[in-house]
Amino acid sequence: MTARAQLVDWQLAVATAERLVRPGPPTSPGEAAATVADLRRYAVESREHVAEFTRMANQGSILTEPQVLIVDRPGWIRANAEGFRIVTEPLARKLNEKREGVPPSGLAALGPKATGLELGTLLAYLGHRILGQYEIFQEPGRLLLVAPNIVSVERELQVKPEDFRLWVCLHEETHRTQFAAVPWLRAHILGEIEAFIAGMDTDPGALAKRLREAGQKRRETGEKRPLTELVQTPQQLAVLDRMVAVMSLLEGHADVVMDGVGPRVVPSVADIRRKFGQRRAKGASRIDALVRRMIGMDAKIRQYRDGARFVNAVVEQAGMSGFNRVWTSPNTLPTRAEIADPGAWLTRVRP
Repeated sequence: MTARAQLVDWQLAVATAERLVRPGPPTSPGEAAATVADLRRYAVESREHVAEFTRMANQGSILTEPQVLIVDRPGWIRANAEGFRIVTEPLARKLNEKREGVPPSGLAALGPKATGLELGTLLAYLGHRILGQYEIFQEPGRLLLVAPNIVSVERELQVKPEDFRLWVCLHEETHRTQFAAVPWLRAHILGEIEAFIAGMDTDPGALAKRLREAGQKRRETGEKRPLTELVQTPQQLAVLDRMVAVMSLLEGHADVVMDGVGPRVVPSVADIRRKFGQRRAKGASRIDALVRRMIGMDAKIRQYRDGARFVNAVVEQAGMSGFNRVWTSPNTLPTRAEIADPGAWLTRVRP
């Protein structure tokens, strides 16, 4: 009988996250209903603003009939636990093939529960911070907006609620438009994730050896890259470079659209951008900053900055139509080096 490896105890992960996550800011039933109505309205309104600014071609009803889900923190946790489950399925299959016929025992049997606790803690942490996202792991994708977090941040920053809600929707709607208007993009990213997992060496001895070598390299050369990156296989590093580049592009593009559309439709956008930028850069505390570094959120913040710099430089030199050549095929996506050197991308892609 074949033993099936389970990477994560998903029920435990969700239960842990829901137990740890704090309730949202206090609101009356009327305020909560008004927030939900605002977010639904602004999500739809953002569609036209984003389409006009980006000039991205309509590829079907997905652009005209957005699936918008307004969720609370536990709702976001449940949706993302399912997304994690889908994205880790290839790794589970790979481990099953390696362990076929070997029943789990000892620490291996406890692994899924330990991982479930860790993932649940991570989901609880992120569940307080994520304002919205476009889900690509389910078909069709969904636009999620986390109402309690949006209300919490607008109160913390003391910004005009209706302006902040529209501003957030512009960013998330840009992500939805990216995937709706570029039919191959979702499959490309999912394929890259599978390629990353395929390049993983699941042999514990080989991993331990790379850890020792990476630690020694950091001590001897002052290497600054994260240890997790240093222990990856050459195949994984190649995929990682491509993924960093595409995520920088997507996040930077969304930020540019926010800043481009904002002055026309969000009266207090300058105040929002200034305060939100300060909040994004510093985090809430020293502990928060440490956690952000550990889970890679600082790297994500750099993606916003580097990607926006790339998009602005290309649009300045080639116009929006020239920039939109980036969506032609996977071959026209910028490399990690080109994100830092927009001129190199223009030389390679533009006639």
